[in-house]
Amino acid sequence: VIYEMHVKGFSKLHPGIPAPLRGTYEALTTEAALEHLQRLGVTAVELMPVQQFDAQDVASPRTNYWGYNPLAFFAPHAAYSSDRSPLGPLREFRDMVKALHRAGIEVILDVVFNHTAESAEDGPTLAFRGIDNPTYYILEAGGSRYADYTGCRNTLNANHPVVRRMIVDSLRYWVTQMHVDGFRFDLASILARDASGHPLPN
Repeated sequence: VIYEMHVKGFSKLHPGIPAPLRGTYEALTTEAALEHLQRLGVTAVELMPVQQFDAQDVASPRTNYWGYNPLAFFAPHAAYSSDRSPLGPLREFRDMVKALHRAGIEVILDVVFNHTAESAEDGPTLAFRGIDNPTYYILEAGGSRYADYTGCRNTLNANHPVVRRMIVDSLRYWVTQMHVDGFRFDLASILARDASGHPLPN
């Protein structure tokens, strides 16, 4: 039984979770949270995006609540951690996974490898655009525009060898270092396009 879960939303109003922990990874390690999931018969939680994302990619005063605009594919979203030390989010995420495993619950991550928070040509330069724009993104109009097969204003060039390696390395990292059990790929069909945006036959 898979329970799709928003880390912050799940515990934000839960009366059995101490107020300072609500909305954090640590909240999911509490007896109240684990017992609730067990009572429902949940055998796996599918966490909505927890890779570091841009919370400011929407018009002020709103924030990006859902997390579908990734910034860093190897980092847990720091705002979901009650531990604000530099390595706090890593430790707290791992502790959450261990607690869920002890309760007999697997952890699946909803991962977003189809686009990034850098948006279109008028968006901010945060990482990949500044490193190697034509390697990391599918470009159009002689490289002056971003292909938008995602509806999010850019499309990651997932089948370039460098980008494909980054994706596989990220998945491996989340399994070997963070101990997650599996993945759900957001807009997975985008990963089957070539550098020109055409669907790959294989």
